[in-house]
Amino acid sequence: MTQYLVAIHHPDNYDPAAMEDEAMHRDIDVLNDEMVAAGIRIFVGGLRPASNARSIRAQADGKASITDGPYLETKEHIGGFWVLEAQSLDEALEWGCKAAIACRAPVEVRPFF
Repeated sequence: MTQYLVAIHHPDNYDPAAMEDEAMHRDIDVLNDEMVAAGIRIFVGGLRPASNARSIRAQADGKASITDGPYLETKEHIGGFWVLEAQSLDEALEWGCKAAIACRAPVEVRPFF
């Protein structure tokens, strides 16, 4: 079986306090329970807003520099994710569709090497 990243994308101005309600939290809890019951969920995690990110870049002198903010300047960022172990990409996509509905957000599904 292959492991898949199911990533939830949020706009940069995403405010969980303003955009998430009890119904959404309940739908995500139900989805998590369904994933556990199906035996496919390896890990799940929500991320703080991109403004809390720190980026690390290797420098030519062999050292690393740390800067505030996400690595890429984009209009969206990953707000949370699941790592699933599924039989096929089609199965992972089915779970991704359920995640998009529960989270009310775009979802990316990508296999691990």
